[in-house]
Amino acid sequence: MSDQIKSRTELRKRRELEQKKNKKPKSGKGIFKKIFLMLIITGFLFLVGGAGLFAFYASSAPKLDEKLLRDPLSSELLDINQEVFLTTGIEKREFVPYSEIPDLMKEAILATEDVRFYSHHGMDFYRLGGAILANFKSGFGSQGASTLTQQVIKNSFLSSDKTLKRKAQEAWLAFQLERKYDKDEIFEMYFNKILMSKNNFGFGTAADYFYDKPLNELELHEIAMLAGLPQSPNGHSPFNNPERAEKRRNVVLGLMYQHKKITKEEMESARAIPVTDSLVPEENRLANANTKYPAFVDLVLNELEAAGLSDVLSEGVRIQTTLDPNAQSIVERAINDPDYYANDELQAGLTVLNTKTGGIVAVGGGRDYADRSWNFASRELRQLGSTMKPIIDYGPAIEYLNWSTGQTIVDEPYNYKGSKKIPVRNVDRKFKGSMTIREALYNSRNVPAVKTYEEVGPGNAVGFAAGLGLPSSNEFPSNALGGGDSYSTTQLAGAYAAFGNNGVYTEPHSITNIIYRDGKTKRNLTPKSTVAMKDSTAYMVTDMLRDVFTKGTGKKANISGLDIAGKTGTTSYSDSEGINNGVPDVWFAGYSPDYTIAVWGGYPTRKTPMTTFPKEREVPQHLFRDVMAGISAGKTKSHFKKPSSVEEVTIEYLSDPLVRANASTPEAKKRTELFVKGSAPVKIAKEEVIKVTGLNAPSGLTANYDADSQSVLLNWNHKAPDSETTSEDVQFKVLVQVDDGNPKEMTRTQDTNVVFSGAEEGKTYTFSVIAIAGELESAPASVSLFVSLLDDPIVEDDENIEDEIIDPVPDPNPVPDEDIDTDVPGDGGNNNNGNNSNSGNGNNNNENPDTPNDNTDGREEETPAPGDSDEEVTTP
Repeated sequence: MSDQIKSRTELRKRRELEQKKNKKPKSGKGIFKKIFLMLIITGFLFLVGGAGLFAFYASSAPKLDEKLLRDPLSSELLDINQEVFLTTGIEKREFVPYSEIPDLMKEAILATEDVRFYSHHGMDFYRLGGAILANFKSGFGSQGASTLTQQVIKNSFLSSDKTLKRKAQEAWLAFQLERKYDKDEIFEMYFNKILMSKNNFGFGTAADYFYDKPLNELELHEIAMLAGLPQSPNGHSPFNNPERAEKRRNVVLGLMYQHKKITKEEMESARAIPVTDSLVPEENRLANANTKYPAFVDLVLNELEAAGLSDVLSEGVRIQTTLDPNAQSIVERAINDPDYYANDELQAGLTVLNTKTGGIVAVGGGRDYADRSWNFASRELRQLGSTMKPIIDYGPAIEYLNWSTGQTIVDEPYNYKGSKKIPVRNVDRKFKGSMTIREALYNSRNVPAVKTYEEVGPGNAVGFAAGLGLPSSNEFPSNALGGGDSYSTTQLAGAYAAFGNNGVYTEPHSITNIIYRDGKTKRNLTPKSTVAMKDSTAYMVTDMLRDVFTKGTGKKANISGLDIAGKTGTTSYSDSEGINNGVPDVWFAGYSPDYTIAVWGGYPTRKTPMTTFPKEREVPQHLFRDVMAGISAGKTKSHFKKPSSVEEVTIEYLSDPLVRANASTPEAKKRTELFVKGSAPVKIAKEEVIKVTGLNAPSGLTANYDADSQSVLLNWNHKAPDSETTSEDVQFKVLVQVDDGNPKEMTRTQDTNVVFSGAEEGKTYTFSVIAIAGELESAPASVSLFVSLLDDPIVEDDENIEDEIIDPVPDPNPVPDEDIDTDVPGDGGNNNNGNNSNSGNGNNNNENPDTPNDNTDGREEETPAPGDSDEEVTTP
């Protein structure tokens, strides 16, 4: 039985083997045939599906409307109150019938936009095939193939969205348009409807706007410039972007030659003419300008251009902007007020942001700004000077090194790291010794700034600035003093707003969204916010910058009762520029919890120096003060709030390492500074033995106010305690406290009287006098005086006031020091960046090691040589 099973098994195996041998291989043609059939079926299904989808989209397309075909759709710009401040398509339009369009203008448009216009039926399939291939390579919508007919349809009925639905509807309506109207009529519609720039529609309007000529008087180079505008109406405007406009014009001339509309000689001759050669003079445009808030409108147009939406104004949309009309009016009044300026040539640019959102609230594009003028707020790029110090030096030090505002740093003779003994100099050619970074910042000392930049590391410093919208192309040492790249007031305002917004950066913007004609479709253009730094860094920098207004270089910008922080900045000339007197740029940037303002002042050409005070070099401070006060008036005064990540600790001044003050630490050596939570010192200063002395306190202290001179005369008496201490051995330290501020040393004298100048109405002044003999100090004698707005000053004695001595009182009338040095490596050789605060009234410049010596001249220091010059920039 087993043998039979075995035999049957073997027989079956032999049969299977024979079947495999006799089996024919599958034909390759059969496989390809099946694949081909599958492709045909798939293609057919796609064709059917596509046709069905096309039919569906076409059925929902709007109907042709002759009024909409002939007239441009009006778009509206809305301010923050939802009020319309500009309606496009109405003010500026000149209709030109087809019979009056010059032949050369027709040829230029057709060669540029639609060379087969008179041979297709609304769609150019030859051009469409090339666009499809390009879109396969670069993605859908990367290249269009719209004919003039399609552009008329899009600008009359549809949006500019690059979607299948819009393209299908556009194609369907283009065929319908070609059936209903002849080619000349369609060309006439395009010619008069297309957006040419800003609020100008149609070639006839553009000819008048740019050249103040009728069409039949235009020259070839002018015709070519106009023919190139529709691709990017504002981006190719010769008023706004002359280089781009000339490049586009030359492309048009090349296309006209390629299609044999002009000769090679005509092309080359037209290309040789500068694109700005025959433009309307600016004074003519100014006289004809009727756009409200033209500088702000230009920002809106530039943003639309950058987003690829330059033609959206012809689609009847509503654009929600960030404009505050009240703030814009205040800015325009201030920037155009001749009382601010030394002469008619001096210019200024100014940007106001909402500190929390980054929205551009108002803009000052320049004095007497006209439509499409050079915008000094957004387009003028200059080096930032010392306004860069919080951004690239001290902000990164707090962020990456956990430095406190009381970090000790030494202002001393110092060479740039890695340089061949190239010194860092302060503007006063002096060195102040040890100080806190708070003092270094509000007095804008150069040596501490460079030391901080090098300690942080150029990579970290430059990266921190880039996160605030100020990218740098290098890591030169001159970056520490604002001598690197150039920026606009809009960029600088964006960076400072992040400090006032808990470290959150939002790119400055003038548009929030676009609302299309159906009222439902919206396109959100608000930039996304990013966390640029810790909230501790933002607040600590803000707290240091508060002192710029009261102790540092920004006193002329101070606004009483408003919580503000800010910084001055000045740049200087390099040796090679050969200008030894004056500066090219002055800046002020500052912010409140609600608004951020950056102001630049200078001449249109940097070769013209500013040499005088106050109507040249102090213009930005004055503009900041008046604009900030104006836009903040009537609003609830808000304050910067200290985050939980920051703690206040009273330290022993200039201790190294920092230690906490103890009960016996003299008031003059106490400072309350800010620390990142968890990084404050734990160690307490060693207790000092205090000797009880018999040195009498001054007596009979009086304060008499003279309204005519706005000064206070202090008188007191003093009796020496014994025969060994005579009156000749005693000095008197005089301190002043303004309102709730910190007491500051005015002067030291052996006299028993002193004059305090510059008293302001509405403020309370507390004066203290301490007798000093060798190492002995008496208790203070004190008196308070309120300078009344109406009545006589009110004097109140106070013998029990304890004083915290911080700085000398600032001199309200500094004498500028014009001694400028130019030796910073990395920018052509210029390092004159050393801002100084004012000296105290009556300050005898006594180098007291226990008190900051701020007897400087109050002048903002100059930054290194310009990055926008022809200098070759090298590092040491």
